[in-house]
Amino acid sequence: KPRELIWIFGMLIYLVLMAEAFMGYLLPWGQMSYWGAQVIVNLFGAIPVIGEDLSLWIRGDYLISGITLNRFFALHVVALPIVLLGLVVLHILALHEVGSNNPDGIEIKKNKDENGIPKDGIPFHPYYTVHDLLGVAVFFFIFFIVVFFFPEMGGLFLEKPNFEPANNLKTPAHIAPVWYFTPFYAMLRAVTVDLFGLDAKFWGVVVMGAAIAILFVLPWLDRSPVRSIRYKGWLSKIALVIFAVSFIILGYLGIVPATEGRTTAAQILTALYFLYFILMPFYTRMEKTKPVPERVTG
Repeated sequence: KPRELIWIFGMLIYLVLMAEAFMGYLLPWGQMSYWGAQVIVNLFGAIPVIGEDLSLWIRGDYLISGITLNRFFALHVVALPIVLLGLVVLHILALHEVGSNNPDGIEIKKNKDENGIPKDGIPFHPYYTVHDLLGVAVFFFIFFIVVFFFPEMGGLFLEKPNFEPANNLKTPAHIAPVWYFTPFYAMLRAVTVDLFGLDAKFWGVVVMGAAIAILFVLPWLDRSPVRSIRYKGWLSKIALVIFAVSFIILGYLGIVPATEGRTTAAQILTALYFLYFILMPFYTRMEKTKPVPERVTG
């Protein structure tokens, strides 16, 4: 509080970027693009009653075809960027309303001088502009190294099958999404049990969707009296490390072919992923926190 709306807009931006990435992945029209899109779109078919019709509506055909390519291109280049731009504007407006946070998690508007200006506030320029330019410069440095020297990254960024033209009669030996989707793909594959008359494929889609949806309610799950990780107790820090390690390993398990051992590991790590959020209201309330200073320390 009071930045829940900023978080919600940020998560909506994240969701649209995922859709933008997925739509764009089909555009090279290579083997992995084609079959990756085929697998992901077919997941919607697991939804009871409307699933098959929904998959057909998304594809625009009974298989991934030129029609699908056309509509994915339009969404990727025109529709989704417009939605993204609108969300960014709303995100900035929401941020402007309540102001930025700081590493100490202190509400700087509480400490004002005789003119009503926050004592710990600093001008956006030159401080934040220089700070952001440094981040942009570092990003572009790494980005151009990848683009000019390591575009394939050993098959992680540009998969070898994707250099072959799409062929609906030839299935690649191992179909996997792009590396930044693999943690969620590993969660999808981790579900192997049919429940309540619904097959494992459906529950896998539910788990994968829930893994993203649960991020939206994060501001209401954290019941800690302090905002900054600097002043939180050791329970929050241990939980965060376990969560991060679990997510990274899930990313690896989503890339490699599934085996019995890997599936078991993915199931355990998926449980740890969700327990981080489910138990958050309890361990954040129980732990002993450090005293927070009155003023921002930097």
